[in-house]
Amino acid sequence: MQTLNIASYKFITLDNLPELRISLLNECETLKLKGTILLSPEGINLTLAGRTAAIAAFTTYLTADPRFDDMTFRESYSAAQPFKRLKVKLKKEIITFRLPEIRPEIQRAPAISPQQFKQWLDEGRKLTILDTRNDYEVELGTFAGATQLNIQDFCEFPKAVENLPTEKPIVLFCTGGVRCEKAGLHLLNKGFPEVYQLDGGILNYFSMIGAAHYTGACFVFDERVALQPNLEPITL
Repeated sequence: MQTLNIASYKFITLDNLPELRISLLNECETLKLKGTILLSPEGINLTLAGRTAAIAAFTTYLTADPRFDDMTFRESYSAAQPFKRLKVKLKKEIITFRLPEIRPEIQRAPAISPQQFKQWLDEGRKLTILDTRNDYEVELGTFAGATQLNIQDFCEFPKAVENLPTEKPIVLFCTGGVRCEKAGLHLLNKGFPEVYQLDGGILNYFSMIGAAHYTGACFVFDERVALQPNLEPITL
């Protein structure tokens, strides 16, 4: 039986985190889900996998909470469970950046849809297409013509973009969108005049568009290693 994988995040000011952690942990254990949920004062970031009915039950449970009722979930399938265990963790940040002035729960850089991004690429618009991911992720695939930062950790991003040209609009992307929420705000704070983030990242682009303008696969942080543009795991 195939396993349904979901990923989602939301930047929102949260409190009572220990209680929230216990409630989500109990629900996931009851439904026999595996994966990771990160909780912090700035929001929630999750990647989970399990049987289709169990995933549906979890998303219904989560979105019944008014804080999370507008969350959407990126879906893909795998032949086996890609996670070894379940982790529900409390963190300082749901994506570590170490710049407390960056507050995606309060402000968001402009986003463009996969369809709009493809149209711009089809038109040959002059853009700086910025890959915010780590070098080992980029090695498996990226958008044609993307600028690579050669970083090993997302916390290196601010220094890596210090000399980035400012004359062209910047479209930045990552796996599922969460890193771009902080990277985009950082660029705006540093005075870059026109910054866009690819809504939902590479995986949403794969879901909506497919392989157009993309070469290779997309690294994912589980035992599938990477997903092809059809959202199927690569064969190693």
